[in-house]
Amino acid sequence: MEQIIINLIAGALGGVGVGKASPQFDLGTIGNIISGIVGGGVLGQIVTLVLPSIVAAAQSGNLSVGGVVSQAIAGGAGGAILTAIIGAIKNKA
Repeated sequence: MEQIIINLIAGALGGVGVGKASPQFDLGTIGNIISGIVGGGVLGQIVTLVLPSIVAAAQSGNLSVGGVVSQAIAGGAGGAILTAIIGAIKNKA
C-alpha cells in the first residue's frame, strides 16, 4: 500500500512540475494533478512488476530507502510523461 501512495504523490508532483515548467504542456492545476496521479500510478506499478525485489522488500516490512526512492522516481516520471503527452495532444487540437 505504501508503494501505491508514494507513486500517486510523486506522480502528482511530477505532473504539476511539468505543467508549470512548460506552458505548452500545462493542463491547469487540477488537470496536471489528475494526469500526474494516473501516470504515476501506472508507471509505478510497471516498475514494481519489473523489479520484484521491491515487492518482496515491501511485503516483508523491510522497504529500504532505495526502494522508496525508486518508487518516487518512477511515479514522478510517470506523472510527468503522461501530463506532457496529454498537454501536447490538447494543445495540438
